[in-house]
Amino acid sequence: MQPAKRIIGLFPGFLGVGGVQEASRQTATALDAIAKENGWRTRFLALNDPPGDGRFAWGGSEVSFRGFGRAKIPFVLSAAILRWGNTRIVLAAHPNLALPAACVKAFSSPLRMIVMAHGVEVWSPLSAVRRRALLCADLVLAPSSDTAKKLVAVQGIPSQRTRRLPWILSPNLVHMAEAPALLPLPHDFPKGSVILTVARWAASERYKGADDLIRATAQLRTAVPDLHLVVVGSGDDIPRLRELASDIGAHDRVHFLEGLSQEELGACYAHADVFALPSTGEGFGLVFLEAMAFARPIVAAAAGGSTDLVEDGVNGLLIPPGDQPALAKALQGLLADDSLRVALGQRGAEIVRGKYRFDLFQSQLATILASCGLDSLPPR
Repeated sequence: MQPAKRIIGLFPGFLGVGGVQEASRQTATALDAIAKENGWRTRFLALNDPPGDGRFAWGGSEVSFRGFGRAKIPFVLSAAILRWGNTRIVLAAHPNLALPAACVKAFSSPLRMIVMAHGVEVWSPLSAVRRRALLCADLVLAPSSDTAKKLVAVQGIPSQRTRRLPWILSPNLVHMAEAPALLPLPHDFPKGSVILTVARWAASERYKGADDLIRATAQLRTAVPDLHLVVVGSGDDIPRLRELASDIGAHDRVHFLEGLSQEELGACYAHADVFALPSTGEGFGLVFLEAMAFARPIVAAAAGGSTDLVEDGVNGLLIPPGDQPALAKALQGLLADDSLRVALGQRGAEIVRGKYRFDLFQSQLATILASCGLDSLPPR
């Protein structure tokens, strides 16, 4: 009897906080569901998670994996060993993992290789070694149209070997948005007109636009006397951002909230008036989906993957990248117009519930696997 077909998933990690980790959890959960429906098997390896067998829960499902505690050689050797036994697809959930995936493929000619890109990591040319590994992929997935275009223009991936696979919103967050009054609001969340921004605030990622948001808040405090900016998230750039707020006299209007639970974050969305992230480097922007779930209007820069999610005048306002005066003007306009905020927020809530659902994500991923010839590959 022929053994069941198997999919190997190589992931950076499942247990951390961030867009890549959330995309990894979504993808592994969908792969696991697809495999169970078709009588296949999965084996997921997580390079950066604690060593040994682990599990994570997502959307009501539990998925098993094996962590390697950043030990690269055992990680690669385990992937190579798993190629035996009717393995048909190896999926690398980050371009940095394309190299071990390519090594597995090199010794398994019938095996198909899929790589997931996320954003800025492929917007500039990769090293020669990593680019050659990426070019070995049968398909490269991108969460946004902009990143898909950069895979072709910057990395040289043939367009016919790219696919767009948008990330989705966690069902848990959708459930929280249905009953926001039950969510615990952080005790230091301010009263008044609130602009909310959420991200990882790293010195290496200043393209997120926190500086412009802080300056815009200081600029608008006369026009909007009760205005506050809530900055959610941690990172090594927080001390500098605090100093900036103090230097321009906005320390009492800018509030930094770190280490929030998912429920506390949901409460922040529910109590904010506007969500803003004028980032010029988003590969997708899961936080936009989160804000939309809570019917918050969005202000974003017309750059990167943000334009896939934010439609100007539909569910938010788009501004030119890096244009701080335009950011302040957009924020002031929204804060002064209750009916516009409600209309944009409601449309965003409709969009996120209609287009960014797990069942659609799973169906799209199943189609991608089929396009790799999973059902037609010869027995090993």
